[in-house]
Amino acid sequence: MKAYSTLLLATCSAILTTQLSTPAHAQAPLSAIGKGEGDLNVVAWEGYADDAWVKPFEETTGCKVHRKYVGSSDEMVALTRMGGGKGFDVVSASGDASLRLIFGKTVQPVNTALITAFDDVMPELKAPGFNTVKDVHYGVSYEWGPNVLMWNTKDITTAPTSWSVIYDKAYAGVITVPDNPIQIADAALYLSHTKPELGITDPYELTQTQMDAVVALLKEQRALVKKYWALASDEVDLFKSGDAHVGAAWPYQANTLRAAGVPVQDTIPTEGATGWADSWMISAHAQHPNCAYLWINHVMTPKVQAQQALSFGETPANTKACAEMDALQPGSCKQYHADASPAYFSSIKFWKTPVHQCGNGQNTCLDYSAWQRAWQQVKQ
Repeated sequence: MKAYSTLLLATCSAILTTQLSTPAHAQAPLSAIGKGEGDLNVVAWEGYADDAWVKPFEETTGCKVHRKYVGSSDEMVALTRMGGGKGFDVVSASGDASLRLIFGKTVQPVNTALITAFDDVMPELKAPGFNTVKDVHYGVSYEWGPNVLMWNTKDITTAPTSWSVIYDKAYAGVITVPDNPIQIADAALYLSHTKPELGITDPYELTQTQMDAVVALLKEQRALVKKYWALASDEVDLFKSGDAHVGAAWPYQANTLRAAGVPVQDTIPTEGATGWADSWMISAHAQHPNCAYLWINHVMTPKVQAQQALSFGETPANTKACAEMDALQPGSCKQYHADASPAYFSSIKFWKTPVHQCGNGQNTCLDYSAWQRAWQQVKQ
């Protein structure tokens, strides 16, 4: 699905006019989990509702899963507030969407006492700012990971170590990057290292001057891009066909391509990486709340966390998933940093919703509406 239609952008812009000051007053969360209602409507990232763990869930609970995959956080936010997302029960929101869902009154508080594995969630993800507001939990942290640089080793024989490769004219016509306003943060992170005089300290907190520099870089890159990808499968197809040789990716694409015999490698470049930390959130008007809680409990088990991590190439929030990962694929716990130290976790610049107020307390940063407009300027 095309992630950035005019209707989606108009809806998202309307959402962002809501002041991010007071959390949603949604229906009260369940006090106990009852019998499943028979159905569960899921809005999720591609690959987050795989048959490997969906089928056992359906057999155990009687909750039939109806899944809708999206290609961007903008699409996710818009879909869950429009007719296309009517009746959704759970959504796997990333940090650049979760606050918009909370303050847009789209999701309800979660009773974490009903989440069996909640005590096993890594400390950094028990009450992060992107799913917990004023000590109220609106989501359960699920999986996390970095955005990586990926290339075809047949076409690019010397392994790149810098994001500069996706801005290099030598690779004109074989570059691909996400069709997503949050991609601005990747360019901002790169410029924070290559042009320190801009003073970028947080890639999600940009002044107009800093944004102008980022947009200039991205406009230069636009002429080099073969295609912007929306769904992960779009990028997989580009690499399979040979239309793309290098690009920004998720570990999921790299794993999928290697499994298909395409010779790709991926890395976190010297400038570092942005990344995502996803949360399962429940609709403010969930029609199947019991199935929703049963689902979250199912996917938070060490076994499913491990399956999801290995399928997508990411890191589980449940600290007990490490042993399960190594049982399925020896050495994978360390490979995907499931035994991660706080230092590694803090090295990733996780997605968050840009707002007017910078970290220094000044209202001089550009909010997400401005980021959306800037992204459209880049693509014109």
